[in-house]
Amino acid sequence: MTRAVIVGRGLRCEDGAAMADHRVVVTGVGLASPIGNDLATVREALVSRRHGLSRVPAWERYEGIESRLGGLVRDLDVGFVSRKHLRAMGRVAKLAAAATRDAVAMAGLSEDLLRSGAVSLFYGSTDGSTEASEQYYRRLYTTDSFHGLLASSYLKFMSHTCAANLASIFGITGRVVPICSACTSASQSIGEAYWSVRAGRETVAIAGGAEESHFTVAGVFDLMLATSQRYNDAPDRTPRPFDRDRDGLIISEGAGTLVLESFEHAKRRGAPILAEIVGFGSNCDGAHLTTPSPVGMRRAIERALEDARLGPGDIDYINAHATGTEVGDIAESQATYEVFGDAVPVSSTKSYTGHTLGGCGAIESIFCILMLEHGFLPPTRTLEHVDARCAPLRYLTGEVRRARPQRIMNNNFAFGGINTSLVLAAV
Repeated sequence: MTRAVIVGRGLRCEDGAAMADHRVVVTGVGLASPIGNDLATVREALVSRRHGLSRVPAWERYEGIESRLGGLVRDLDVGFVSRKHLRAMGRVAKLAAAATRDAVAMAGLSEDLLRSGAVSLFYGSTDGSTEASEQYYRRLYTTDSFHGLLASSYLKFMSHTCAANLASIFGITGRVVPICSACTSASQSIGEAYWSVRAGRETVAIAGGAEESHFTVAGVFDLMLATSQRYNDAPDRTPRPFDRDRDGLIISEGAGTLVLESFEHAKRRGAPILAEIVGFGSNCDGAHLTTPSPVGMRRAIERALEDARLGPGDIDYINAHATGTEVGDIAESQATYEVFGDAVPVSSTKSYTGHTLGGCGAIESIFCILMLEHGFLPPTRTLEHVDARCAPLRYLTGEVRRARPQRIMNNNFAFGGINTSLVLAAV
């Protein structure tokens, strides 16, 4: 039996014969984010340096949560979802559904195509609905009884609730691949979908990730001493990626969805082409669960460049993962500098949204597509004094830059040492 192996960006059989190597384009995007739920609003926020962070009063009743700020999604519209489906959906699945509705509509995917088996789904989150899980177990543990608990509750907090609900709502009968890898859930979903379409295994792939806000998530990161606490009364000043005065990340929520398909298929059906995905790199540090490795990060970046058949000088901008934690910012800056030196502009859009965890890879990829389409580079909103321990990158500060980037790298890193790097290009 002939097996396929990956060589650079192309697929080849073991005997050296070339297999399918399709160009992969983005034909639809949708998002629900702390800075807006439509592309025009989000672009305006990035250009005008408007953030989406505020105090979360619901967290203040719990002792030990010192971080009071979050990035919440406002005006979420799931009116298109039937009551039957809503019974099985927590907030994380609702966020995913709203983003996916817009992406599917923009791409012009018909109901017949969605149900044909030619459309697959790659979608992730850190876990299921934390709110649904908390309510279920709170009642169970305080009453020691299953009486009164709903069987449908599990469908809300199971780890693949986003993927399962999206498949049901949109009638997807192709492959469904749920990916649960914390802060790289969305970026891994996009990368795996890209590889699959490129190889010709999928005709169309819907990919992304989502996360909902909950006090337990804020509390967990508080216990890790990872959250911003000093600026609870000054949301304009935090988070502060790469800044000497940073004090941690902001827990946020959101969802992002991208529709990927081969260039040939998109042209045949007259679909809008927003951008092209040209490279993806992923690996694992294989070491500490929470302390990132600059070596592992660098290798993921290098893999993405190799996959795209590009050199460091071909990248016009890097959207850094940069959450505003000391250990993460320093390690990422070192890894980035080892590959690019100080030649490529770098900023962190988490300074606008906070950290959307399982959704960030998709949300930030959509930000990058907006930059490619509309010709701008947003600064790190709160970066005033670069930490001397960070590598001397070409950090973007101050006002938005007008530019015409052709290729952008979006990097995301997760607990467990999981590293991802996506390269998106203008078409």
